[in-house]
Amino acid sequence: MKRKGTVLLLMMTVTVLLTSCWSKKELTDLAIVAAMGVDKTKDGRYNITLQIINPGNVAGGLEGGGGGGGMQSPPVTIYSASGENIVEASRRASSRISRRLYYAHTNLVVVGERLAGEEGVEVLMDAFDRDPEFRTTSTLVIANGSTAADLVKALTPVDKIPANKVLKTLEFTERQWGEDVKVSLQDVMKGLQSSGEETVASGFRIVGSPKQAQKLENLQESAPEATLRASGIAVLKQGKLVDWLYGKTARGTVWILDKIQGTDININWEGKKEAIAYQTVRQKTQVSAQMKNGHPRISVHARVEGNIGEIEVPVDITNPKVITKIEQSLSKEIEKELKKAIEHAQKNKTDILGFGEVVHRSRPNEWKKIKSEWSEVYFPELNVDIIVEAYIRRTGLRNKSFLSGVKENQK
Repeated sequence: MKRKGTVLLLMMTVTVLLTSCWSKKELTDLAIVAAMGVDKTKDGRYNITLQIINPGNVAGGLEGGGGGGGMQSPPVTIYSASGENIVEASRRASSRISRRLYYAHTNLVVVGERLAGEEGVEVLMDAFDRDPEFRTTSTLVIANGSTAADLVKALTPVDKIPANKVLKTLEFTERQWGEDVKVSLQDVMKGLQSSGEETVASGFRIVGSPKQAQKLENLQESAPEATLRASGIAVLKQGKLVDWLYGKTARGTVWILDKIQGTDININWEGKKEAIAYQTVRQKTQVSAQMKNGHPRISVHARVEGNIGEIEVPVDITNPKVITKIEQSLSKEIEKELKKAIEHAQKNKTDILGFGEVVHRSRPNEWKKIKSEWSEVYFPELNVDIIVEAYIRRTGLRNKSFLSGVKENQK
């Protein structure tokens, strides 16, 4: 009898402690936020733009599941609100929405160029980092040449949800080209807390009219007049936007940061510009620091492996000496890009390459002595040794160039 009483008491205790579904949230009561844009108004308030998913339109808004002309209503709805801070603006948005704002699936945060340049992104980070529902793994994008609202409001073909278009584009171009980089809120916070307090962020722009990008008619054309495009790398110094990197300078920066996943290098051959295309398969960049007579010295060692993708002049790639010569030319070309990125960073006194952090980790005692003058004195005059090793692993399906046969027939 005593045993039965103990079991009954235990069951009653467990029943009280079980949480069950006390915090359940019905989908019909939630407004799922896919992206948030943040701008600064003329009167100094924060204006947030929320991209909210319309579940019914996403599920069946496009005929055949593609990006054709069968769309009757947009897959997302845009709401905006202003406040003295992010939290107030979010709360004020509730007066416009019939559902509770749900940020657990917000994978994209867009900051307007003006806000990023004048006030910086640091002031925004606490709101995102403190909210238990918001993910710091969300991607941070700086609007290049526009407001965050214009980017968030834009509709996109193929990808129904515009936020997914931005995320997928950054991932794909990072794997294929290397002049852009996908960066999360967490990455930016870590960068701003590093020794140099400098870091990079992704850039995105609207090509065409922002108003046209918001219209469904824009998506019903085979060549939309307005589109979204990855554009440049934003340089953040103490949280503020101070520069944009493009082209080879951007790729050289990504290379030194060891974030290149894939790209294409073109070299001149036999008097023809960019005659040989080299596709990288894998690469590894290592950065080390030494101290000589109280002055730091940086060594950058990049090892690259790839394949020949295209040849526009007759080349005997069956000859090992020719392959070696091509590899040497590739090494020099890559070295130029790395050098260009370093010189640009030194000129602007922005250590986005993380050289200061390397010195800090490897020479902590010496770093304490030079830390206060790093950005203004030591980094701009820093000596950097660059070593690049490029290797060709495959030459494609042909050992003998198609152009070699054409040249022989013309003789």
